Amino acid sequence: MNHMQSIPEVFSLKGKVGVVTGAAGLLGRYHCQALSEAGANVVAIDLCEQKCSQIARELAESTGVECIGIKGDVTDGDCLANIRTQILRKFDHIDILVNNAAINEKVEDCNELTKFENFPLSLWQKSINVNLTSVFLCSQIFGSDMARTRCGSIINIASTYGIVAPDQSLYQKRNGEQSFYKSAAYSTTKGAVIAFTRYLAAYWGKNGVRVNALVPGGVENDQESDFIDHYSQRTPLGRMAQPWEYKSAIVFLAGNASSYMTGASLVVDGGWTAW
Repeated sequence: MNHMQSIPEVFSLKGKVGVVTGAAGLLGRYHCQALSEAGANVVAIDLCEQKCSQIARELAESTGVECIGIKGDVTDGDCLANIRTQILRKFDHIDILVNNAAINEKVEDCNELTKFENFPLSLWQKSINVNLTSVFLCSQIFGSDMARTRCGSIINIASTYGIVAPDQSLYQKRNGEQSFYKSAAYSTTKGAVIAFTRYLAAYWGKNGVRVNALVPGGVENDQESDFIDHYSQRTPLGRMAQPWEYKSAIVFLAGNASSYMTGASLVVDGGWTAW
């Protein structure tokens, strides 16, 4: 930015093109919604073509901007390169990338395999591929176009568990039983996402591409009441997040409102990491 803009101007994404991976997930659809409500055209990418196409259609109808849904495997470089070609053919530029796709074991899955001593190597490698390698590939393939045009914002979705270790006691039932453990793979990959964010911010700073991480806390999503209670008691604000509470952070990081911010982690966790 070489001139001062008003507050409404810096939060507007009008005319920009945003790509969101894992668009059909719990937070992914809200990330798409946030960008489109701020005026950006949105490309929703997910393995489920029907879901991401439906999200794109609903957003286009409700916000009036162009939104398209594309089936894509974020771990497949050739697939992503083809998607980039489609996007550039339609919009001619890419301004925003939200690396949201990830594997996150659910509390209700209750499986002894999540225990560190039992955790399968195959699942460890799959987590690295989806949670980390996809961020590398998407940034390389979509971000290279941003670097060429010397403008863009990459938002990597990390986690509080990339900053602090999981509190395994959260997953205990009232009778003391614990059959679920937050995996080492999730924490490790999310921590690596934060490190990669700093690397890429330094690497592409001279090209005008900003790279930041959003660090969300736990989101309430019909988990068992014991877990919700434990999590809420462990959080200064006394509750879990609602999925829509990250929308404003996405808009902030995507546009000129955060024009002098790169290589940073924006923590939105209800105070979880404060104590």
